Amino acid sequence: YMAVTNLVEKQEDHVKRIANFSKDTIDAALTILIDEDKPELGYVRIRVGFHSGPVVSNVVGSRNPKFTIIGDTVNAAARMESNSVPLQIQCSEQSALILKENHPDI
Repeated sequence: YMAVTNLVEKQEDHVKRIANFSKDTIDAALTILIDEDKPELGYVRIRVGFHSGPVVSNVVGSRNPKFTIIGDTVNAAARMESNSVPLQIQCSEQSALILKENHPDI
């Protein structure tokens, strides 16, 4: 799944929002059993990654139109997620610097 902040209107705290969302999403996953009939399998273990940067959005297709977001930022975020450790958040250096500068409490 993909979540996006700062897309429709300017949000000065967009990185803080996505960081908090990431933490909340992991917390929520830890409450969901993989299989309710087999609780010994444990809980859902998701990976989370995010990156900050520009994207392009558009509606693609004419017969079955879909809204899509593309660009290097999307690719970088996908790499952050795919290389992340389960139940941990991996963010790019760019996002980490924004968080450190504007929201050191995170």
